[in-house]
Amino acid sequence: MFVSRSMTRKVITVDQEASIFDAQELMAHNNIRHLPIVDQEQHLIGIVTDRDIRSALPYRFLDMSTGEKEKISAIKVKDVMTKDPISISPAYTIPDALLMIQNSKVGALPVVDDNKRLKGIISVRDLLRTFINVLGIGQPGTLLCVLVEEKIGQLKRIVDAITEENISFGSVLVGRYWDKDKRAVFPYLLTQNVAHVKKKLQNLGFTLLDPMEWYLDQLPKNEPSAEKKLTLEE
Repeated sequence: MFVSRSMTRKVITVDQEASIFDAQELMAHNNIRHLPIVDQEQHLIGIVTDRDIRSALPYRFLDMSTGEKEKISAIKVKDVMTKDPISISPAYTIPDALLMIQNSKVGALPVVDDNKRLKGIISVRDLLRTFINVLGIGQPGTLLCVLVEEKIGQLKRIVDAITEENISFGSVLVGRYWDKDKRAVFPYLLTQNVAHVKKKLQNLGFTLLDPMEWYLDQLPKNEPSAEKKLTLEE
């Protein structure tokens, strides 16, 4: 799961001297939201997003006079781009990219080599596609959530119980649970007939949760509801 295997290699770029309208048209034509800016040697010097373009355009652009529109058309990509943007190496892993995107609050990362030459771009869309492929959830199936004690051998017991029923796995993930001495195991089974295996797991002493309930269980219990917050603020 390396960035080099999941990134988009054929990157649409734009010259820093292009107008913001050229960049906007390029994004719309290629259905993208990020345009890296490179120099003649393909060194990354900046990036412009659809949000940057929208921010540079007046709200009532269509009602403006011809002279005002000409002034806006003179705005260059270099005037609105983010210089020296956060980038990532193709040797980094997909989890590395996911954390970088989350922490930096961006929608895509240019991928550069050690000499800062652009090699690709990896976006949230690329990450989603990668995880869909890795987890096997592109195939019809059922996601279970099994609550287990955090000790050696628990995952093997679950896998053995399921494989004994001749059911194939799309993937198996292990997540944190609210109680520190427990874990939540998520087998994605390539079948929708899971009633028997669920009963079998319960007979083995495992607790089965609805995957969505597992997520809700992670929310703080002492937080006031949105309705109560609104009442307090009023």
